[in-house]
Amino acid sequence: MGKYLDIFINGYKGYASYLWHEISHPSFKNYFYWLIAVSLFFFALEVIIPWRKKQAILRKDFWLDGFYMFFNFFIFSLVIYNAASGVIVNLFNDGIKAVSGGFDLQAMNPMNEWPIWLILLTGFVVRDFIQWWVHRLLHKSDWLWQYHQVHHSVEEMGFAAHLRFHWMENVVYRTLEYIPLALLGIGLHDFFIIHIFTLAWGHYNHSNISINHRYTGAIVLGLIGIVLSQNLLGFSLVTEPTLLLSSITIVAAALLGYFLVGPVMKYIFNSPEMHIWHHSYELPKDRRYGINFGLTLSMWDYLFGTAYIPHDGKDIRLGFPGIEHFPDSFQEQVSLGVFNKGFRASDYERVD
Repeated sequence: MGKYLDIFINGYKGYASYLWHEISHPSFKNYFYWLIAVSLFFFALEVIIPWRKKQAILRKDFWLDGFYMFFNFFIFSLVIYNAASGVIVNLFNDGIKAVSGGFDLQAMNPMNEWPIWLILLTGFVVRDFIQWWVHRLLHKSDWLWQYHQVHHSVEEMGFAAHLRFHWMENVVYRTLEYIPLALLGIGLHDFFIIHIFTLAWGHYNHSNISINHRYTGAIVLGLIGIVLSQNLLGFSLVTEPTLLLSSITIVAAALLGYFLVGPVMKYIFNSPEMHIWHHSYELPKDRRYGINFGLTLSMWDYLFGTAYIPHDGKDIRLGFPGIEHFPDSFQEQVSLGVFNKGFRASDYERVD
């Protein structure tokens, strides 16, 4: 018991030290400044090429969503999540070792011998697939929907809406995705790269922009070209032949993405044009539990029959019935279902 108490206490100290180091030491492996950089990038795109041109740059709840980004990324972990999750992870791993006679999920995983690009690809696809099912669960379960409503209380879409969600979602997602990712042996370095990519794509899905699928195809395959050039060719700025081969690889991958992958991108990756319908105020009568559940990948929705894009939905009403009575302050929203009763639209229906 003393071991886990120490883990809990050290979790506070360790994360506080880590967070301060993140803030005070900018680097390319720094979540704090990646969040800022990605956010500023999509904010600039919303100013330069807005999809909904009549929507204000500082849209409704812009600052609330901005606070949610930092709360869900950092403050919640500092307050409780990191310390508590450290205890649970160690309990789980110790339980596996006790039952299996010493089996170590990380050290004994065959994926340790795989090339980095295959580990990243596997980890990304598996994590997104798990999150797709968790997302469906958030809509299907009345208990979980009372938390997920916070995310759906967005009435004007923008990049920062990506991270407006109740802290309970952090608990649900991280708990349900931990075991399969641990079984795969996904390490922290691998998860960092996956997380930054999904962070950027989540911002894109919620942003007030619309980009031709050919360009997004070029961007995705261009990024893959960078990974391949680093791992297969050894990216270097010193040796010109290697730099030339790396450049050719990246450009070729981007062109392949533009001409071949671009036309089918909407069937593979999520987009603002698809995700806007997920936030629609009015859902089809036969889809009352939601549509378009994809976080990064859209292909799960097409495979399982939950894709729905009837027309250009840039001006559709967002939210849910009863949203006009939904709490609009951060304190009230994060208290829903935990420190007071959850919100139900039926509580505000008029009885004539």
